[in-house]
Amino acid sequence: MSRRVLITGGASGLGRALAERHAAAGDRVLIADREEPAALPAGAVSFLRVDVRVHDDWLRALDWCVDHWDGLDVLVNNAGVTAVGRIEHLQGDDWDWILDINLKGVAHGCHAFVPLFKRQGSGHIVNIASPAGLLHSPGMASYNASKAAVISLSETLRQELDPFGIRTTVICPGYVRTGIRVDLHSPDQVLAEIADRRIQRGGRTAEQVAEQIVDAVTQGRFLVLTHSADRRALCLKRLLPRVANAQAARRWRRTARRLEAQDQLDQVRAA
Repeated sequence: MSRRVLITGGASGLGRALAERHAAAGDRVLIADREEPAALPAGAVSFLRVDVRVHDDWLRALDWCVDHWDGLDVLVNNAGVTAVGRIEHLQGDDWDWILDINLKGVAHGCHAFVPLFKRQGSGHIVNIASPAGLLHSPGMASYNASKAAVISLSETLRQELDPFGIRTTVICPGYVRTGIRVDLHSPDQVLAEIADRRIQRGGRTAEQVAEQIVDAVTQGRFLVLTHSADRRALCLKRLLPRVANAQAARRWRRTARRLEAQDQLDQVRAA
């Protein structure tokens, strides 16, 4: 059965791979993004310019779905950005930027579409979070907090909306080779280089992860970690927290030495 699917951030990266995967399955897809793709994926795919930080843009997306499709089946809150940086280097604007997109963008989408889903008596909210929201690596305070909040929001909605026939899924993709590196913000050069290297060495392609996500949503699963390494790390954290903490501390000490060397070099240059 053809589903009506709205995907934020669907013009590139994982969002585009999701759009292609849904379209290939015969679904109707609306890509909601700030930037229009050079070409739309093959299939029943449309585009609407949407900034997830702007609530009026969400209302336009809602109107579009009602006018063109008479409703919506799946809302995929995929749009997101990434950032790294030590807590003392993160400014207020850094926090506002990432929370406005990663958290409030998701909240705006749910706020706009839940009334429609309740009237329909059906609907599926898919929120794209991250293992960072569960594992909380040092040097990523703002990103970790934003994704942990998305997981918390999803758990809340799972219980709150289930009586109305509305399902919720939260996806935590591991490192995926996508264009998110372009939007990577960081006041710490060393941490930015490490994050960029991990993204480019991502063990899976966006297309592979998109297939996992679509299958998980079809099966109605709630929490999905796409990478086995992240599933193992979460199990270790829950079952053997002292071991997990010791491993994280050891890795951070190595990184901290590089950061200290960079700080000293920056001080010399400034002098």
